[in-house]
Amino acid sequence: MNFLEWITEINNSVNGFVWGWVGLALLLGTGVIATVCTKVFQVSHLKHWWNNTIGSLFKKEVIGHTKEKGSISPFQALCTALAATVGTGNIAGVAAAICIGGAGAVFWMWVAAFLGMMTNYSENVLGLYFRRKNEKGEWSGGAMYYLADGLGAKKNCKWIGKILAVLFCIFTMLASFGIGSMGQVNKIVANVAAAFDVKAISSIEVFGGVSLYNVLLGVLIMILTALITLGGLKRIANVAEKIVPFMVVLFVTGSLVVIGVNYDAIIPALKAIFVNAFKPEAFVGGTIGSAIMLAAQQGFKRGVFSNEAGLGSSVMVHSNSNIKEPVKQGMWGIFEVFADTMVVCTMTALVVLTSGVFNAKTGVIAEGLNDATLVGGAFNTVFPWGNIGQRFIAIAMFLFAFTTVLGWSHYGSKAWEYLFGAKTTFVFRIIHVCTVIFGAVLTSSLAWDISDTFNGLMMLPNLIGVVVMMPLVIKITKNYVDRKIKGKETEVLISYDPEIQKTLLENEAQ
Repeated sequence: MNFLEWITEINNSVNGFVWGWVGLALLLGTGVIATVCTKVFQVSHLKHWWNNTIGSLFKKEVIGHTKEKGSISPFQALCTALAATVGTGNIAGVAAAICIGGAGAVFWMWVAAFLGMMTNYSENVLGLYFRRKNEKGEWSGGAMYYLADGLGAKKNCKWIGKILAVLFCIFTMLASFGIGSMGQVNKIVANVAAAFDVKAISSIEVFGGVSLYNVLLGVLIMILTALITLGGLKRIANVAEKIVPFMVVLFVTGSLVVIGVNYDAIIPALKAIFVNAFKPEAFVGGTIGSAIMLAAQQGFKRGVFSNEAGLGSSVMVHSNSNIKEPVKQGMWGIFEVFADTMVVCTMTALVVLTSGVFNAKTGVIAEGLNDATLVGGAFNTVFPWGNIGQRFIAIAMFLFAFTTVLGWSHYGSKAWEYLFGAKTTFVFRIIHVCTVIFGAVLTSSLAWDISDTFNGLMMLPNLIGVVVMMPLVIKITKNYVDRKIKGKETEVLISYDPEIQKTLLENEAQ
């Protein structure tokens, strides 16, 4: 056995654990605990969190830019978080889940998102509660802080909390180089090169089967990434708040056109989703029980992979919000999962199931297509002229994947900051930019598989922290509900540090 085979075998074993039933059970179990402990907050306070998120977009304090150093508006925080979560998984990932697990996988994807709303809520509540200012005077928060200062404050858990915090940061940085950079860029280049082929350039081989076209696309993306990410969080947020709403509306609008043209297939598609969740079609394979398990596993995995609820990633940008109340930013976390999975992923699923490119009964894919090109093929059925459908998806994939690179640059820099200090984060951003070109030229799938493993490894220490700190989440939530919804007068809970809490309250009073 050579070295690469040995690495592959080890990676497959670890990946099978973190993204297998053990890891998924931990993820879903945390979602169930968070949902039950907050009294099904995502439903019982639906009107309240909706009005305080998407319903508040025209309020100056929500969309207005703050002059506070290192802080961004709640809407910018949402857009930057969505920039990182809405990626290739929302298009190619959903299509792959349906091809492997059948239409029923979509139902389980919804279940994962419903529970994930409260996991993401809990992460963000803890993120804001345990955040602090770094040596640059900027807010810093994330799983590493509530692991070190929250879990670490428990009896005999000081070193456990610190070790888990360091492991989380290491896994985050490695994931930011892979899934958060090279993997996304690889998808961008592959889709753009296929949809907008320039024979004069793509026919020139540079090395090892890599075309000059791929290299030039990689250099262009690397330059764009550098111009944005080297400017820090505020520049990333400024770009994200402009691109993310545009790309989501663009994709949803295009999807609605495809679904609308095939309106007669909407009811059968929805029926297939609900029926096949519990009675999968024969093509899924195995007994009824194993087929349901496969459909559920695909739905859960793709749902989590898409919205990242439980990974502890988006907490690092939500913690930079200028909002003082942990619960208020936590509600933006609920909406983040809703927008990513319930809206964008559902649009992808319905496009695939209504357009005729995939037969939900037999699992047969239209000739000339595969799971990676399925959505583009679906759009081509409605927009067949000049390969417009595939080109539309190539543009969507570019926007989705590129903004993911921007968001993950911030996540990796916050993990680096925790380990090496805020004054050295510029070093990380330069390294992250350099990894972009590798995504354009590498063809081996091993790099992406390893990145996927590190992505999953992030959730283990994070979820341990969330579960252990759940009583605090309940306490902070009850405190907010009593004050803001029930109108009771009680002491405010917004920070673990009495000095930070005092300062925040004084600033709010001014």
